[in-house]
Amino acid sequence: MLMKEYRICMPLTVDEYRIGQLYMISKHCCEQSGGGEGVEVVKNESDTHPQHGLGQLTEKRIYLSSKLPSWAKTFVPRFFYVTEKAWNFYPYTITEYSVSILPRFSIRIETRFENNKGDNSNVFGGTPTPAENVSFLDILSDPIPEKHYKESEDLSLWQSSKTGRGPLEKGWRDNQKPIMCSYKRVQCSFEVYGFQTRTEEFIHRNIRDILLIGHRQAVAWTDEWHGLSFEEVRAYEQAMQEKTNSKVKSSQNTGSPTASRPALSRSISVTDERSLKKMGVTTVAMSDPSASSVPHTPMRLYSNPE
Repeated sequence: MLMKEYRICMPLTVDEYRIGQLYMISKHCCEQSGGGEGVEVVKNESDTHPQHGLGQLTEKRIYLSSKLPSWAKTFVPRFFYVTEKAWNFYPYTITEYSVSILPRFSIRIETRFENNKGDNSNVFGGTPTPAENVSFLDILSDPIPEKHYKESEDLSLWQSSKTGRGPLEKGWRDNQKPIMCSYKRVQCSFEVYGFQTRTEEFIHRNIRDILLIGHRQAVAWTDEWHGLSFEEVRAYEQAMQEKTNSKVKSSQNTGSPTASRPALSRSISVTDERSLKKMGVTTVAMSDPSASSVPHTPMRLYSNPE
């Protein structure tokens, strides 16, 4: 098992990022979905943890077979999905990934958000992460894949009209106020002889890119979400999930090979119609959520199709 800790600072407060994170994830999932690939939201419901209190459980199916490296396509079926389960007890979250066809594969990500520059050496408690396994990611200067670069998300050019922040300059972390850090402890395991090291290194390279892109977007899109209430961003999240699900499921009506996927067990709801109209989206009905449980210790999830 390969474990690393990533620290990503942003010119935001922890309270602000609670809104920005929900907005960014919802918008990004919708942008990345289509043609039978992308993200289906299976669950999005409240949950309670005995230590962390009231939070939110989401379960998603991520279809991404075309994005696999060529060497992985030799032993992975053409169409498959990754199951993501996330427990959000902000400012602490747990996210776990599994693949039904690969029971020896698992990823677990613990996240804590704090209002500092990333200088808490033991944010998760217990045994601190060895220094050689800690990486600081700079949303301004660290490179991302060229295909993901957008001038509108270049933080050296960014300036928020709502907050007056930006653009970021070299050494911005030293003088930026406000500033917060997203601490992420990532453990990945792929216990298959001959593929373990290569796969775990590949996973971490991709996680690094995803973290950089996502946190850059959260900042670059500040003027889109800043000022929204928690209820409004939840309404936006639910509406975008419905739109995202429709984009992914549309292949079922076009004869795509992904049409054999199991149907979703529930729909996503939006209840704040006034807030939705402000954002140009419409409302849908919702069924009652089912009960769920929260993992209290690291575990692997062996997800099977329903």
